[in-house]
Amino acid sequence: MLEYLAPYEFYLEVVAFCLLAALAYGRGLYVRRANGLSIAIAPAISYFLGLTLIYALMHTYIDYLSQYMFWVHRLQHLGLHHLGAFLMVLGRPHEVLPYSLPPGPRAVARRILYHPVVQWPYRVVQQPAIAGFLFVGLIYFWLLPSIHFDAMLSEWVYRIMNASMVIDGLLFWWLIVNPRGKLDGGFSFGKRVLLLWLIMFPQLALGAYIALSDGVLYDVYAVCGRAWPVSPITDQQLGGLITWIPAGMMSLIGILYCLRLWLHESARNKPSTPTPLRPRTGEST
Repeated sequence: MLEYLAPYEFYLEVVAFCLLAALAYGRGLYVRRANGLSIAIAPAISYFLGLTLIYALMHTYIDYLSQYMFWVHRLQHLGLHHLGAFLMVLGRPHEVLPYSLPPGPRAVARRILYHPVVQWPYRVVQQPAIAGFLFVGLIYFWLLPSIHFDAMLSEWVYRIMNASMVIDGLLFWWLIVNPRGKLDGGFSFGKRVLLLWLIMFPQLALGAYIALSDGVLYDVYAVCGRAWPVSPITDQQLGGLITWIPAGMMSLIGILYCLRLWLHESARNKPSTPTPLRPRTGEST
């Protein structure tokens, strides 16, 4: 089993990201508990599950298979871009990560994060139309046959491709699951549902196109060889199905979660019905 858990290639950026993300979140939980603040178990489990999934897909034997089987590659990107990032942001990192730093460095980090130089590009990519376009556009871009061919043959392009899927996934799903709704100055839950519904169709169309194509679109796997003796068209059909069905299911899961947040917001801000005054004994109504 150690052979399958060991990295196929050592990627320093993957190890650094996963290690820092785990240590920072763990210390944040510890400090919150030491200060008498509540700790939510389910979000913490979700965060570490997502982080573990991202590490496994990028730094174990799965990474090797994703370079030699198209359907494993699509499974890898589904886990990085959709499920892993989604699970991490469900962990409410905005409530935990600030506590990983002492008060002084925390204030410095806050000033840096809220500086216009950082905030301007962040707010641009978090515009709903731009965020949705980037989320779907990156999938289309890396699956262009010519771009995909170069990415799978160049180590640096391959690493940039995988990193872009993780970063974009975290940004997009944070926009979707952020608990601050319209009444709290955030992105309205109704528009989030609409955005998830809109991005679902181009992903379904791309997956269907790949799965139902008669010819082989990605011949780079014939050049490098496949890990298992699977015909090229079968490999492509499986990859198309993974791009087609699970991606749509993730949009539905996101919609259900947004509806839950929406109902919670409505219940929290629902005006209470005043209790009618009862007349005193002996008084007329």
